[in-house]
Amino acid sequence: MLSNLRIPKEVRRKIDDELQPGEFIRWVDQPVPQLITSKEPVMLSNLRIPKEVRRKIDDELQPGEFIRWVDQPVPQLITASLIVSVLFGIPWTSFAIFWMWGALGFKLPDLQAGLQPEYLFALFGIPFVLIGFGILSTPLWTWQAVRKTVYLVTDQRAISIQGGWSTTIRSYLPKQLTDVYRKERADGTGDVVIMIRHWRDNDGDQRTEEIGFLGVRNPREVEKILKQLAQNAT
Repeated sequence: MLSNLRIPKEVRRKIDDELQPGEFIRWVDQPVPQLITSKEPVMLSNLRIPKEVRRKIDDELQPGEFIRWVDQPVPQLITASLIVSVLFGIPWTSFAIFWMWGALGFKLPDLQAGLQPEYLFALFGIPFVLIGFGILSTPLWTWQAVRKTVYLVTDQRAISIQGGWSTTIRSYLPKQLTDVYRKERADGTGDVVIMIRHWRDNDGDQRTEEIGFLGVRNPREVEKILKQLAQNAT
């Protein structure tokens, strides 16, 4: 019977050694790959997670800690904030380039005639052009940050590894997961909020930030896993 199942020979041999004479099997199965110990490179390599991110996951996990769920956020390249940034960046960059062109007298500089004062004056526009290019490239930097971000739930805690220019790692123990809630979008993705950060800006105004697993594919499932982890710890 065991030979008909996709169970490695060495595992079947251990089963045969364990069974008593006359004892027969009613049910047998192996865990799905997502429940295999996360220290096993096979599990993470089967997921579409960049190698450098998988390396950070391996470095963060404790001995004996295994993954119950892991995924990366869905890139949201068309959002209200990004649209506003691009719409602001287009006239900003255009005006900066037009200003430099006007400072040059609407003609290419003739370096053979020597360094003219208007050439130096036009250089003052370079920082503004660079700022404009930075604003226009916001979707690219956002995509890069999402690509380096991963969320995972282990048998002991929830972990958020957020990439970008630097890496921010947040770890949430089960007792911190009792008040999680989700926000769903029309496309089925959403946010699972674990906590809310409160602070005041330079003007003294109260600000809040939702922290958790943002932009996940199945927020309902993720919320259920987090609440289950919190319940199991009580």
